[in-house]
Amino acid sequence: MDLSATEADMVFQKVQAILRGLDIQHPTQQSDPGMLRWTLHKSLDRNPNSGNIMVGVLIKELEKAEQEDNLHYIIPLLHTLMYAITKAAYISDELYERVYVFCKKILTLPKPYCTIGLDYAQRLKTEKKVPGFSYQKMVVLEQNLKRDLNHHQDKVLLFLDPALISEAVCNTLLRETQASQMSHSPVSCMTYVITNCIQASLGKDCNIELLQQVLKDKSAEEVEIWFQEVLLVVERGEQESAGTRQRHSERLQEIYKKVISPQEEPGMSKLQRIPLPSPKFSVHLWTDDDQLWKELMLFMRETLTTDAETEYVKEPELSLDPEGNEQHRISVWSNDSGIERDLAGTEEKESSKLYRKPCIKKKGADVDSAVLLQNLTKAPKGSRAATLQRLSGQSTEVPTGPDKLPTARVVVLGDDRALGRLAKAYYSFRKREARRPHRTLKANLQFFCIPIQGDRSDTSADMEESATMSDMCELSTYLGQVDPWYDKNINTLYDRITKLALMPACPSRDSTSDPFILDVASYYLRFGLQPVFFQIYSVKIQFRDLSLEPVEDVFLSELKIDPQDCTFTKCK
Repeated sequence: MDLSATEADMVFQKVQAILRGLDIQHPTQQSDPGMLRWTLHKSLDRNPNSGNIMVGVLIKELEKAEQEDNLHYIIPLLHTLMYAITKAAYISDELYERVYVFCKKILTLPKPYCTIGLDYAQRLKTEKKVPGFSYQKMVVLEQNLKRDLNHHQDKVLLFLDPALISEAVCNTLLRETQASQMSHSPVSCMTYVITNCIQASLGKDCNIELLQQVLKDKSAEEVEIWFQEVLLVVERGEQESAGTRQRHSERLQEIYKKVISPQEEPGMSKLQRIPLPSPKFSVHLWTDDDQLWKELMLFMRETLTTDAETEYVKEPELSLDPEGNEQHRISVWSNDSGIERDLAGTEEKESSKLYRKPCIKKKGADVDSAVLLQNLTKAPKGSRAATLQRLSGQSTEVPTGPDKLPTARVVVLGDDRALGRLAKAYYSFRKREARRPHRTLKANLQFFCIPIQGDRSDTSADMEESATMSDMCELSTYLGQVDPWYDKNINTLYDRITKLALMPACPSRDSTSDPFILDVASYYLRFGLQPVFFQIYSVKIQFRDLSLEPVEDVFLSELKIDPQDCTFTKCK
């Protein structure tokens, strides 16, 4: 019996089931495309050899959908295809080229097809000559494995409102995230990157099982050295305009032989499974209204601490006044008092003129410390050299920080009430920034919403019968109308996550083998490429009874009030 033919038939049946789910306006439990997609990708973990088969079936269905003008298939299937390429152990050159040609073809379609096609075409152009590039970039970014000034920092904040989310869901998410972080240490993630890059390039021309064993026996310092070697090869292959897959494979072949050099000449082996770890989720029970702002500021502190540890601080030289020969003075955060007798010995003075030497004050333990204030603000460019300057942030006088801002991705679970609370929190700390500009958050903010059936323990039976997703999750329903991929993969989780959290765990199965909720949240973070912007409304309500203080409220879509006691409202 031909096992490849059997595997191809199984993949084909799963893809057809996903397509049937995309055709149904309201998917049933038996035709949930989100669950079917998860099952399809999980099959890559069970059989690493099925990567070429799965990509071949998916690209064939995409080409068919484009020819038959079934545009509602394209985005969900294209995301599924790209995730399969990222997780696959090995993909042939022919399939890379075929997918690349398809992505260029859909550039003629209207938005959002052309924008997503352009993004994936650019990725595939690099993936063709540097196989495993998407995997390497994803793991390094999500696990923050590369600590240097030019590296883009990333953090995922998962907020759970215990008043809206059931205790079972909170416990399940905490258990899954803790188990994932314990099983995927930084050293193991570095090993994943090394083995995936080599296997994606060399395929069966190397013994990955032996390589995994050799790396397992090495110390953390040795693994990091080989990790940096692989990253250099990947970055070099990405930057070379005339680079080819063969040249990149030859470089990785050299590293592969050096790593296993003490061993005997290895024989060829079958493709091995290499896990794709989930992002590092920081789970928070949302009990404080200011908790979001506090966590974002702490994230900025962590970023600044990392920069301070890796940056070589060089004393800036005093530049000359363009209109004279006199040096202008520079004032930087300092530890000394500025009094002449407290300065160093007089032998260090080069002239009789007194000036403050450039120096940097170390960051204290407070969130609103001087260094945080200094790094969160930008100095005006083009300021006159003859005036007193205070260096802060990126300036031509001192070594510049990272070009890319760190990214904080905030994931909120719940219905419209959770999103309303998120809008209030966001509006609150933006008002705080307006009052104190030095607290402006220098970070990219991205918000993600996963609709979940709320905790109805305190509601009546009538409300339980009448409450549906359209009633409680109007904003998520709107997102599903804008983005069909979101509707089929995320909105279908409304009651599914609650049911799965209530199911008892199988005693014979590892707790990290099938973390469905965590896997789906990771998939959403990685492929939620279509942004949707909402307007935040602020309303101030004054009452007829003058003894009552005016009330200010914030909302996204609607505000439910009883206007009989109100004189008027002011919206903005």
